[in-house]
Amino acid sequence: MPAEWEPHGATWIAWPHNPLDWPRRFPAIPWVVADIVRYLARTEIVNIVVEHKVHETSARKILVEANVFKTVPEGSIVFHRWPTDRMWVRDSGATFVVRDSKGRKELGAVCWGFNAWAKYNDWHKDARISAKMASEAKCNKSNTWHPEITIKKKTRRVVLEGGGIEANGAGVVMVTEEWLLSDTQVRNPGIDRAAYEKLFADYLGATQTIWLKHGIVGDDTHGHIDDLARFVGPNYVLLATEDDPKDPNYRLLQQNLKVLRSARDHNGSKFEIIPLPMPSPVIIRGQRVPASYANFYIANNLVLVPTFNDPKDRSALDLLANIFPDRKVVGIHCGDFIWGLGAIHCMTQQQPGIE
Repeated sequence: MPAEWEPHGATWIAWPHNPLDWPRRFPAIPWVVADIVRYLARTEIVNIVVEHKVHETSARKILVEANVFKTVPEGSIVFHRWPTDRMWVRDSGATFVVRDSKGRKELGAVCWGFNAWAKYNDWHKDARISAKMASEAKCNKSNTWHPEITIKKKTRRVVLEGGGIEANGAGVVMVTEEWLLSDTQVRNPGIDRAAYEKLFADYLGATQTIWLKHGIVGDDTHGHIDDLARFVGPNYVLLATEDDPKDPNYRLLQQNLKVLRSARDHNGSKFEIIPLPMPSPVIIRGQRVPASYANFYIANNLVLVPTFNDPKDRSALDLLANIFPDRKVVGIHCGDFIWGLGAIHCMTQQQPGIE
């Protein structure tokens, strides 16, 4: 699994259509997505999954009104009419990998099982998206995998989401115990730590798995890594930190810091840990939502960062600009978008370039 900063062939997203994911705030959401597409399509192909012809027409209208098509190269926005339940293709879509076949790079796709984080009943359309992405990306059958595991003579599909996996491109992946081990009935009954590490080795080429402890407060995915710890180089980790000891995230993130300080990279060296501030708590209709600057997305020549009208927005943007001096760092206001309990990284999935 390449690192996210390695060259992309494309980015995959899905156009929002489920107003229940943003109660009373849905009308603003497509305009946020249009802003994201505006920047992405300037630097790489953007594959947009839409429900049907009418949904595509609606998406095109918003992109036209947002003046997107006139500011991006022709052909950089491609629509695919596939029914979905939600727009979070990071989790429901394929995890793309690169395979070395006789000295030649080939694009591959790992199509995990998906069950909507074991929280919603409507997930069957989303569960079919990964295979469609793999086919459209021209991953041949020998490079498309649907992982299964046998526990007590019973074989079942492995259920995972891309938002729970962070890779440094050199054989190290990061996950959290909360995501995979705190409630083993949520996704894969009977699978233990060693079995997961073998899956990551077999399908992602991981020689090492780092297990952080917890996700952040408000995350409804059971602790996805992309809200709290991100590789920004093979040996560098941006780690979300909370300065207020009274905030419930403080203790959780301190435990993750302790684990990461004792971890070693692919060369046996300590990681360089870079603190990333957390925004002030974002509360919508009495519910704390998982606002985090760690949910940024690294594209070709570009980094898109969620912002929240918080004084710490500038600190996060400046920090990422220093880390990625050769990329344009752009803040995307996610004050309404985060009400869907996801942000920019959750809605995007990179397809590696293989040339």
